[in-house]
Amino acid sequence: MPAIRASAAAPAIGHYENFPVASWLCPARLRPPIAAIYHFARTADDIADEGHAHAAERLQALCDYRQELLGACADGPLPQSGRWGWVFYPLQQAIRAHRLPVQLLQDLLDAFVQDVEKTRDGADYADPGELLSYCARSANPIGRLLLHLYGVRDALALAQSDQICTALQLINFWQDLSVDIPRGRFYLTQADCEQHGVARADLLACRPTEPITRLIAQQLRLAEVRMQQGAALVHRVPGRAGWELRLVVQGGLRMVQRIEAMKFATISQRPTLGRGDLPLMLWRALWM
Repeated sequence: MPAIRASAAAPAIGHYENFPVASWLCPARLRPPIAAIYHFARTADDIADEGHAHAAERLQALCDYRQELLGACADGPLPQSGRWGWVFYPLQQAIRAHRLPVQLLQDLLDAFVQDVEKTRDGADYADPGELLSYCARSANPIGRLLLHLYGVRDALALAQSDQICTALQLINFWQDLSVDIPRGRFYLTQADCEQHGVARADLLACRPTEPITRLIAQQLRLAEVRMQQGAALVHRVPGRAGWELRLVVQGGLRMVQRIEAMKFATISQRPTLGRGDLPLMLWRALWM
């Protein structure tokens, strides 16, 4: 399902993890703010991750990007021009019209900055608590922003949304190990690696071993449990968007099955979902 363009001047944008795109399943009145949030997150992700810029250049660009966000949150004329005017013009409209919680947008930028710094330093996460803290800023804000737009704001719904978004982020980590590790991104934590007797050199070799297989299997099971704990949220999101959320959940669970089928060997190859997976996802979504 294609993303809705935030403006005619916006460049073509591809996939952004953990983000149900502003498709035909969303109410027409919410497509512009959802697209604005998407383009904000996608562009920040590109600043942090795409191209060949040095870490210092990425961090400076993210700092400049944050300043434009602060400008979009202030009273005054809408920023139609500027380096990222096509992002912040529709975003300021969304902030004003829907009273978006701006701290959630700040949290996303904090996570992108952390990603750049971790990659620059070749650093990993000390323990699952530190990794989950990162997910709370890199993934959970998306779900909370969408719930805000739908007027679903009670504590239980927010907790379920956090479970789904964190699960999606973690599943994406374990799906992308063969891509992330060569790029200096280490999401398997020190504590978990030590528990299974996996050294940094083992990860860098990008070859499946029995300890690595056990480690990935454990992490995948924990992510699947989180997804299942949050899945009841699909009954709280109104209208067609609830059906889109069902497909998001089933897509994550289907990826878990894909990884299991390849015996958790994502250290050496990246699994994907294709058109052939959609009928099963639709069927399972129907019976949630």
